[in-house]
Amino acid sequence: MIRSRLTDWTTLLPLIAVVVLAATWGRHLPGPLIATVAALLAGAVLAAVHHAEVVAHKVGEPLGSLVLAVAVTVIEVGLIVTLMISGGDKTQALARDTVFAAVMITCNGILGLSLLLGALRRRVAVFNPEGTGGALATVATLATLSMVVPTFTTSRPGPEFSPAQLTFAAIASLALYGLFVMVQTGRHRDYFLPVTQEGSIMPEDADGGHADPPSTRTALASLALLVVALVAVVGDAKTISPAIEAGVEAANLPQAFVGVVIALLVLLPETLAAARAARRDRVQISLNLALGSAMASIGLTIPAIALASIWLDGPLLLGLGGTQMTLLALTAVTGVLTVVPGRATVLQGGVHLVLLAAFVFLAASP
Repeated sequence: MIRSRLTDWTTLLPLIAVVVLAATWGRHLPGPLIATVAALLAGAVLAAVHHAEVVAHKVGEPLGSLVLAVAVTVIEVGLIVTLMISGGDKTQALARDTVFAAVMITCNGILGLSLLLGALRRRVAVFNPEGTGGALATVATLATLSMVVPTFTTSRPGPEFSPAQLTFAAIASLALYGLFVMVQTGRHRDYFLPVTQEGSIMPEDADGGHADPPSTRTALASLALLVVALVAVVGDAKTISPAIEAGVEAANLPQAFVGVVIALLVLLPETLAAARAARRDRVQISLNLALGSAMASIGLTIPAIALASIWLDGPLLLGLGGTQMTLLALTAVTGVLTVVPGRATVLQGGVHLVLLAAFVFLAASP
């Protein structure tokens, strides 16, 4: 059992990726080594999805959907804060750009892809509007308080909070995120479980593909390997970011586009996990992953940078520009119209994917 575990690719790849990450961190890499790191990053993504599903199977839904979202976000926040502390003036808007990219990718890309795959399987993707609507409302509130309000406050020049305002935003973000987790995993847990076409809660083995839950030992091993894989994903994405920056510069794209590319790489585990759940007709799990990732990204990043601002020099730019606010508002309105019926067709999935395409295009051509 131990030998087979050690020779499993889902165990070996994350470990190899972390070793390579430690050996290459902070160094200028030649082309072949960049390609090797990129291949290991892709393998670590697939391994992360596998281990997240093992843990989710053990703890059950909806708690299982939180595992991957929170794990990725915690590591991503650590990366953001580290870059902001060491990056100087060029990172003043890094938190805003990263969080906004994460919101647009999750609320349009992952959500739209999940609805599209679910609708293609059953013609109509079915989910619980109460739980999904509450999650969407929380994401919209967090995004508005953290990234729209700073554009209009007057205590400081520019799109930034005063220290008191930043403290309030951090406390409010943590409180809302904590309240949502309590609701999702406690009193209203049923609102976040996958449902059948008739609207009843779907049994755990409805897709016929579930084996018995893994042992506690196996689940703990997968949890540890999940963290290792996610460290490899985020770290390797950072390692190849100079190559991405060079490619962006060669293509005459805005520097902010680098953040979009890195966010796309970092969010690959959630995207693949959500797509696999949608293909198994468990669209609610996919939506839990999408909206939970957006919520965690805001709810954990803002408090973290509020704390890090003690050591940061220069302004901390959080407010969005006009184009970004328009896309955020359109995403929120479209999301409400998608969620309220509790049923979606390929049209709704396509609309959200077009919004993601618009975000990526305008990030490349502002």
